Amino acid sequence: MKALIENDVIFIDRQDVPQFKKGGSVVRNNYFWAMRSIAGQAYRDRDWEYESEVWLALRRMLLSFAESGYLSTSETQLEFPVDQDQIPQILKVVSTRQSPEPIEALDSSFNDYR
Repeated sequence: MKALIENDVIFIDRQDVPQFKKGGSVVRNNYFWAMRSIAGQAYRDRDWEYESEVWLALRRMLLSFAESGYLSTSETQLEFPVDQDQIPQILKVVSTRQSPEPIEALDSSFNDYR
């Protein structure tokens, strides 16, 4: 999930937040409600916000759902921009950095050397 930190608040991109689907997967719907329950702001069509006070709960929740095996890594991992100053220690285990350039660009530049 694309995320960034500003003023000790994590913003998860609205396109990456869990979705609730009536009649959908129980695990996915539980994930939606669990993530929404600890968010400071979780409105439809807006980024979800998580204050630093809930980062431990966020980490535990992401780890728990990741370990269940029902959700992909991209759904349970925070993906911060390359230029994000620092990822807080408490979140490092559930975080990664965004790729600086698309994989397609890397593939095409590789072909130039053949």
